[in-house]
Amino acid sequence: MSTFADHLAGLPGIDHLAALELLHGDSIVARIENKPGQAGSLRVYHALYQEFGCINAVAADKGIRLYAEHSEDARANPGKHPNIDRLFAVDAAQPFAVRLIENSKA
Repeated sequence: MSTFADHLAGLPGIDHLAALELLHGDSIVARIENKPGQAGSLRVYHALYQEFGCINAVAADKGIRLYAEHSEDARANPGKHPNIDRLFAVDAAQPFAVRLIENSKA
């Protein structure tokens, strides 16, 4: 069984990104930054955006699989992994739009 680290190793790099914002309409719902503790999630969400163009129910399902063992922990401990919790709650009727924030150093 593949782990989160295994999945991360196969995802596109994010050195060019400072952050990624998830939007419902014009409202920013979340911001995931390229910093320790969030870089793995940024990499997952960025890969999902590249593949699906938004974070919809299909993208969320794939993201939950990419998080691997962390998804199991998130189900058992709601609130411990907010970026995974957000994927559990994606509404098929209202996907998240994504805005990429480029790194000024890139």
